[in-house]
Amino acid sequence: MIKSMTGFGKAKAVCGNVLLTVEIKSLNGKALDAALKLPSRFKEMELEVRNIFNEKIIRGKLDCFVMIEKTETSNGISIDQNAFVKIYNEIKSLADKVGADTTNLLTYVINQPEVRCTEVQDLSEEEKTSFLAIVHQAVEQLDSYRVCEGKILEQDFIKRISIIRELLSQVDNFEFDRTIRIKERIVSRLNEIVQANIDENRLEQEMIYYIEKLDITEEKVRLTQHLDYFLQCLDNEKEQGKKLGFIAQEMGREINTLGSKANDAEIQMLVVKMKDELEKIKEQVANIL
Repeated sequence: MIKSMTGFGKAKAVCGNVLLTVEIKSLNGKALDAALKLPSRFKEMELEVRNIFNEKIIRGKLDCFVMIEKTETSNGISIDQNAFVKIYNEIKSLADKVGADTTNLLTYVINQPEVRCTEVQDLSEEEKTSFLAIVHQAVEQLDSYRVCEGKILEQDFIKRISIIRELLSQVDNFEFDRTIRIKERIVSRLNEIVQANIDENRLEQEMIYYIEKLDITEEKVRLTQHLDYFLQCLDNEKEQGKKLGFIAQEMGREINTLGSKANDAEIQMLVVKMKDELEKIKEQVANIL
């Protein structure tokens, strides 16, 4: 089973006297890169949240948002009356001197940080536990999303691996004619030099080297092994993204060598099609955990 690095998780619950909403979005990334936006009251919980991400999410670029909504039992905002009177009188006096409009002066002054006094309390153990539970719920939703995305990618991988395997099997259809053409070309060249004074032992060595250089049996066998191993890794429970990427690179190496050694137009066309399917696999492998 594979997982995508793309996902979304959301959880909402009452924590103390506020309603907390935790949203986590993830995209692909080589390592875990988490950007957290926590309310000031929950800043002290950042390390615990990151530890949860390290343990559960493993890899990916994350954006985590924690939003607060006040409940009916939330503490109200107290007003520093002395600060309010002082700021109001000073601004009112300046406004009167320049003839400025003071219609919204009351609203402006009451929203000043010096005037609004929100009572800040340390988080209780119960609130900390509740907050981390909400984060866990969001992470579990994210993980479920990743699993669903992984299943879709897995089906796409299986389809494309099957296409490459089918294209590889078609190479055999052109092997006989290719071998005949190579033999005819060799015989033609030998007939041209038959009258020349040549070292027969050296000629035999060169012929063996030339024939081995054109032989593509080994590339076909190795490519088949890589295709089988790729499918085996899809069933592994652990993170397989990097390993699948390495296998895809090896498949590309064998396909390229197959194309360069084939020296045949029909086989080259099959190689191009295999490369096209492999590129699509590589694009999707980058999204695998």
